[in-house]
Amino acid sequence: MRVEIQNSGIATLATQRRELDREVQVVFSQVLMEAGRAGYASASLTAADASQSEPPLEERMQAAWERWYGAAQSGQSGQPLGGRSRTELGADFGNLLQRAYAEGGYAAPQAFLSGLSQPELATLQHVHRLADPIAIDSLSEEGSLNLLLPAAVQVDMNQDGLTQCGAGQLLRFPDSNTPPDVVEAWHAATQDMPPAERMIYELQMVLPVRMANMVTGPDGRFVRERSPGDPDFVNPLMDADYSYAQAAQSWIEHLDYFKNQMQSERYWRAREFWQSFRDHLLGTKHETPGFIHGANADQGATASDTRYGGLAAGGAKA
Repeated sequence: MRVEIQNSGIATLATQRRELDREVQVVFSQVLMEAGRAGYASASLTAADASQSEPPLEERMQAAWERWYGAAQSGQSGQPLGGRSRTELGADFGNLLQRAYAEGGYAAPQAFLSGLSQPELATLQHVHRLADPIAIDSLSEEGSLNLLLPAAVQVDMNQDGLTQCGAGQLLRFPDSNTPPDVVEAWHAATQDMPPAERMIYELQMVLPVRMANMVTGPDGRFVRERSPGDPDFVNPLMDADYSYAQAAQSWIEHLDYFKNQMQSERYWRAREFWQSFRDHLLGTKHETPGFIHGANADQGATASDTRYGGLAAGGAKA
């Protein structure tokens, strides 16, 4: 009974967070569209969204930010960040969002950042939990733009598979370029999953980016790893023929191959997830194995960002 209550709470919180993510993505995708930029592919911005004028967009920005930030801070300690309370920091960032919209910051983010004071730059640093003070001259356009966006809306402008915020490079899944149907399948497969477990699968989803940039020699030995920004850095997830369903199938085959070397519960939990994800992608009926909801359900078997330092992509040849 205790497990069921816990899972129910996790599912409720996860659903609320996804709804708030969707809201803030839709609103700020419209902001980016007005600035001539692409927003979140999965925001599914409709004509009605794009033409909505009441209330004004700046008011919707503020309301969406406050709801999203409030939920993100729930359960966090009240320890000040940068000498300010979390409430003060959120209000200060909200004010900067309004200024960026009014002053053309989303069209020219670097120029906007150049006009900010050191305390205002510190607000951006602490909201995004960056370790070092912001050095504007060293930032890319993507890194600059994402400083002016809530974390759930930050975009991978150059489609390299990494989302840059300030000087930081983040591997995240889903990201701004993930197709809507893939995001929908992902949410369906992870809706009852504890955050820590979901993060494992998020990392596995972006492994192809890391693996595709491992360069090996003719003898198969590791030579080097391409770094973000290198001219030959690649993102296989953006290839026209990349298949998320095939990637999920590869994980299923990997698990089946090593089944006898894994704990039974671990095997079935992982296989259940990848099969669910694959089936939702393919639109086929998903049958949950009896192991998950049967005799072993009392063992807890019911089924975000990684800083850049799979099976679906091997190393490149030198």
